[in-house]
Amino acid sequence: MPEKPDAEADSTAVRVALWRALHVQADPPPHVLEDEVGLKLAAPPDGWRNRPDMSPFTRPFRASIVARGRFIEDLVAEQAARGVGQYVILGAGLDTFAQRRPDLASRLRVFEVDRPGPQAWKRQRLVDLGFGIPSFLRLVPVDFEAGDAWWERLATSGFDAGRPAVVASTGVSMYLTKDAIAATLRQVAALAPGSTLAMSFLLPLELADPEVRPGLQRAAEGARANGTPFISFFRPTEMLALAREAGFRDVHHVSAAALTQRYFAGRMDGLRPPNNSEELLVATT
Repeated sequence: MPEKPDAEADSTAVRVALWRALHVQADPPPHVLEDEVGLKLAAPPDGWRNRPDMSPFTRPFRASIVARGRFIEDLVAEQAARGVGQYVILGAGLDTFAQRRPDLASRLRVFEVDRPGPQAWKRQRLVDLGFGIPSFLRLVPVDFEAGDAWWERLATSGFDAGRPAVVASTGVSMYLTKDAIAATLRQVAALAPGSTLAMSFLLPLELADPEVRPGLQRAAEGARANGTPFISFFRPTEMLALAREAGFRDVHHVSAAALTQRYFAGRMDGLRPPNNSEELLVATT
């Protein structure tokens, strides 16, 4: 994605942070994920809940965001219990795992990979808000436009390729070419045995629930207008095949329906992620 001239948060990362906060503020408990730290980082103007992208129309997408966040944090907790000690977040944005879950994060080495400008902005915000940068958190700036290789930057930041890790990449694949995604899959597949990748991907828009299709079209148009168009869409079978070709030992698809059953069953407010929109690949080495 093109680098912005000044250090600031990416608008997509801010939207995700605000949706996570809005889930706590507007949706009744139980909350799938409790995160208002991102709201503090973003520090939006008063009235942010009246933004068009915070309207009730976007509620299913808010559900999708908190579902994928909760799933990955559950996965990290599960893998940490097995002794995995490294967690890599590709395209970290305003992720707040290290600030919200120090009980778990302090048992790991957490690597946040992001573009230099937005990451410098986030680093300063963490300092300004009193969170600081704890010893277990490594902020890894990667200038993709200049050809930086994220795995090389990880190594210089203390990542041990000989030990297993959890690698998460959410809300990123739609902006990348299929070749770039395949390259990332191959790199993660070459990590130590016992490593796990969780990657979200967008299904072709025509497969989405009819009621959310206009919202997805609007998001695609907005991304194009911002110079970061959606490039890649995959059917689950295509994504699984890509992961197998990359060399993963085991691959499976986590559907929105499965996330709904796991995290939204029994809710009386109808909150749930849209089917056949953004779903997850989980692959292990």
